[in-house]
Amino acid sequence: MRSDPRALQLNEQGQLKHFLTLDGLSKDILTEILDRAESFLSMGEQSVKKVPLLRGKTVVNLFFENSTRTRTTFELAAKRLSADVINLNIATSATSKGESLLDTLQNLEAMQSDMFVVRHQDSGAPHFIAEHCSPNVAIINAGDGRHSHPTQAMLDMLTIRRHKGHFEGLKVAIVGDVLHSRVARSELHALKTLGVEEVRLVGPKTLVPEYFKELGATICHDLKAGLDDVDVVVMLRLQKERMAGALLPSESEFYRLYGLTEETLSWAKPDAIVMHPGPINRGVEISSEVADGERSVILNQVTNGIAVRMAVMSMAMSGQVQEQQAQEGEG
Repeated sequence: MRSDPRALQLNEQGQLKHFLTLDGLSKDILTEILDRAESFLSMGEQSVKKVPLLRGKTVVNLFFENSTRTRTTFELAAKRLSADVINLNIATSATSKGESLLDTLQNLEAMQSDMFVVRHQDSGAPHFIAEHCSPNVAIINAGDGRHSHPTQAMLDMLTIRRHKGHFEGLKVAIVGDVLHSRVARSELHALKTLGVEEVRLVGPKTLVPEYFKELGATICHDLKAGLDDVDVVVMLRLQKERMAGALLPSESEFYRLYGLTEETLSWAKPDAIVMHPGPINRGVEISSEVADGERSVILNQVTNGIAVRMAVMSMAMSGQVQEQQAQEGEG
């Protein structure tokens, strides 16, 4: 039987030691991540962009699913924390020759790795790795299947807080392919934990199932109702490989009904901000005018992503060290 991921990712002192999911994490921990990320943001403006928090530590980017942008921001975050970084190309590694995931992990542990940043196409893979790897290796989830993408959600929370100043009373619309989106699931957990007034999931019935109501979301199948008077609009990537199936008739039909344009954005509050986890499909889920417009904070999200990943990595490593010291004290 699997262990509880919420218990798995905290040490006995209640500090983060893995970062697998936002489900079950407290408002205090999410706020600590945001506060620490805020302190790292100013580093990007300095001539020397490094702090020694992970000096002497080895971080392995373990990407079983391609994502150049996410891997690059994790690599940059680790290097700004002064860690040594290994990027493992899974396509050419032994896992593609039949070696098991556990064998690969044991080999990496034998190289005295301290942290694995894991992106995997299967939901639950980072959790599985956290259960089976050496107890003093921190695991960071960089996206798993349809399940979770906690650092993306937290960089979006930082973006919202920096532009709105607070979460209380905000109305947030998440629009598009919610069904297949690990980002939407993580953001829903984060937004509800941080105290927003309402989270609306907006899209066709085939892509926005009713069961999301159980997680505290409002379901809207009409874009005008979904965007009415909201403070934040998060557009999700519509994955074109699913267009050929029965879920959607065509890209143009989706854009007509759910695309974010200057006209449809006018239904939101005048100071509403527009976000997108990327990569953007222009003319499919969002117009270029909106993506590049003055209310778009999409590039801010990328900048904030480095700071959030620095915060999460430094907190998880600190939690690991604290746990090891406590165990040594008991021994």
